[in-house]
Parts: sequence; C-alpha cells; structure tokens
Amino acid sequence: MKLENRVCVITGGGRDIGKSISLKLAQEGAKLVINYYGSQESAEQTLSEVKAIGAEAILFRGDMSKPEEVQALVEKTKATFGEKIDILVNVAGGLVARKTVDEMDPDFFDFVVRLNLTSTFLLTKYVTPHMDSGSVIINFSSQAGRDGGGPGASAYATAKGAVMTFTRSMAKELGPKGIRVNSLCPGMISTTFHDTFTKDEARKNVAGSTPLRREGAPGEVADAVAYLASDEASFLTGVNLDINGGLLFS
Repeated sequence: MKLENRVCVITGGGRDIGKSISLKLAQEGAKLVINYYGSQESAEQTLSEVKAIGAEAILFRGDMSKPEEVQALVEKTKATFGEKIDILVNVAGGLVARKTVDEMDPDFFDFVVRLNLTSTFLLTKYVTPHMDSGSVIINFSSQAGRDGGGPGASAYATAKGAVMTFTRSMAKELGPKGIRVNSLCPGMISTTFHDTFTKDEARKNVAGSTPLRREGAPGEVADAVAYLASDEASFLTGVNLDINGGLLFS
C-alpha cells in the first residue's frame, strides 16, 4: 500500500494502459478519479474492478484538451476527495490516424497536438494549484517521441517529443515546490492502439528486433507508474523513462 489514501487523477484511465494503471494504483491504496472520453463501457468495467479491490474511485467523462472540461474534472475531484490532489497521471492521447505531411491538413495536425500535448499542459496548469510538496505528476510520452515514430506518425511523434521537453521544464519549475514531474516513453506495448494502427507483420518485426524478443504488457507500464508515484522514487524528477524491452536506448 505505497499510495494509501493518496488522491490520484488518471486521464485516459478507462482502457488499455490507463486501465492497468488504475488497477495498480488502486491495489496500492490510492483514491482514484478515472477520466475517460470515448470508452464508456470499458471505463465502467474498470471502475467495477477497481471497487472490487476495495478502493475508492469515481469516473469522470471529459475531453482533456478543453480547459473548461479539465476545470470541471478538478472541481469534481475536490468535491469528492477534498482540496488536495497528490498524483496526476496524464495518459490521455493517441495517434488518431497515420497520415503523411501531404495527407494531413492543419486541422488534423492541431487536433493531434491538442490531444497529446495541450491536454498535458492543461491538466498540469489546473491540478498543480491543489498539489503540496511530495506530490507527483507522471506524463506519457512515447518511443515515437525519441525516434520520430513509424510511417504517418509525424504529428503524434512531434507532440510526444514535446511532452518530454515539457516534463523537463515542469521538473525545474515545480521542483522548488516539492512536486516531482517525470514521464514514461513506452515502446511496443500490446494494446488496442497497436491492434488499430500497426500491422501484424510490423509488430512481429519489432518484437523480433527487441532484445527481450517480445512486446510489453500494460501491467509492466503500470508497475513503472506505481514506482514513479511512490516515495521510493523521491529523488527522481525530469526523467523520461524508456520502457521498450531494450529496443531503443537513450
């Protein structure tokens, strides 16, 4: 119970990696606000499983790229669990579609950036006033932010690269307040993201090129989040932690 009674907001917490994080932090004793937007059925199932563990939790549906909906999330969190927020995990994001520069228009590029980067900024802006010393922010970048991503992923990779830089900036800005800010950079993790956007042959090739010869599991990412959120990582900030089975070193 490393996180007993700590209030945690998880954006994109209803499915895949977000769901695994919700369950892991619930097991560690956190009180959860699980945000979702388009995956209501999965989010409700996640909430049911979290409550079965014995954790306190609520769902909040909202688009985290919109300031007013982020502010509503914060107000709901305060009304449910009190003024203090201890942990923020910014999972919400996505590739949306694979498009080359020729294929994408400015609106598409802006949408992908808002989904992945602006949402992280907005949550940080509106949650940190309710954080005390010892609080933690964990952002989600991607291996794509390191290497530019696969075909048609330039908008996504650009946004995720910016998340890494934003993480470093916030570590400097919020460090004097005792708030730690880190991010995770997952590689090939077995999720519906890759079921949707990555061909089976490409997945097999990537797994075969990885030193551990496999894809990662969402639970392995959740374990890393739990560590970064805990006091065991109390002197880690500004870290962009790779979790890719050794495929890419940084």
